Amino acid sequence: MHSSRLIRKLGAGGLLLALLPWWGSRCAAPPNQLPAGSFPPAGRLRGVSWVAGDSVTAADLAALRRQHVTWLAQTPFGWQADSAAPVVQLRTDRGRVYWGETDSGLVHTARLARRQGIRTLLKPHVWLQARGQWPGQIRMRSEADWQAWFASYSAFILHYARLAEAHGMEALCIGTELRHAAVDHEAQWRQLIKQVRQVYRGRLTYAANWHEEYSRIGFWDALDFIGVQAYFPLSSLPRPDTAALRRAWQPHLRELARVQRRFGRPVLFTEVGYRATPTAAAAPWQWPDPRQPQPFDPATQAACYEALFRACWRQPWLAGVFVWKWYPGLPPDGPARLRADFTPQHLPAEAVMRRWYAR
Repeated sequence: MHSSRLIRKLGAGGLLLALLPWWGSRCAAPPNQLPAGSFPPAGRLRGVSWVAGDSVTAADLAALRRQHVTWLAQTPFGWQADSAAPVVQLRTDRGRVYWGETDSGLVHTARLARRQGIRTLLKPHVWLQARGQWPGQIRMRSEADWQAWFASYSAFILHYARLAEAHGMEALCIGTELRHAAVDHEAQWRQLIKQVRQVYRGRLTYAANWHEEYSRIGFWDALDFIGVQAYFPLSSLPRPDTAALRRAWQPHLRELARVQRRFGRPVLFTEVGYRATPTAAAAPWQWPDPRQPQPFDPATQAACYEALFRACWRQPWLAGVFVWKWYPGLPPDGPARLRADFTPQHLPAEAVMRRWYAR
């Protein structure tokens, strides 16, 4: 999402057999280019973005199996003072971060998930501590600062690469929405990817923003998935129906397919989600503003989910989806503030997700 500060606060036969090991095994070599046939629907990543807290239970993960979820994304944070600061601080100690964001919390959650047959995408984010800033604004003032930033950021990512390797986490995202760094510094990212592959044998992606980033990145061929934060605007009208939303997906699908053909890697929606409001499809990336509350509208949220899956799920290049976001143990009568949040839990959108993930 655009505001990492607010995010954390609320924190055919043979073909199938040939392709499943492509992403499921943990081998060092990058995959071959995507075959002309479909990425098998049975092999798609059916994911949710997990909200870390101070505890997790086996029952929390068992609830995901009932939703036919097969992957979860866990998000630890690196801390950066502001968008021009050339240092990313690694914090892994409880007391300064939620337990679920510490190394031990990440490992324990992944272990519980694996017992349920659920795999883990480890997806570190950078948290900008300056109010109102988000990672897409990170931009150094000099080449020396860029060199310092990449050295610091590489140490941050390599820590999590080693953690993921040591504990068998199946995929790693090496960055999220770092537009200026990702678009303008391809050589540094290729070097980082080379370093990561020396210590980690799982699958790699990068989570690029849908706007002015994913289509401009040049290093997708070095990764296993083209990761997209898929908060595409679909309709400025309140309460749009599913048919209108499906039509609105078409230009985005054409551009996604173009990028996929260029690099020969499947596309993974590293995040996608909608709020339960009438204008959820207008600017899906926007976080709720408590000063401007919107009416509760779970029907529009469900329509956005239905359009997402109808438009995208059968695309031959789609590797999977991670729904933003999922609170462990959230009861049906949970906090009222979550009615304006992105979670589909206990709402009609949850049934839409469950039905498509079950296919």
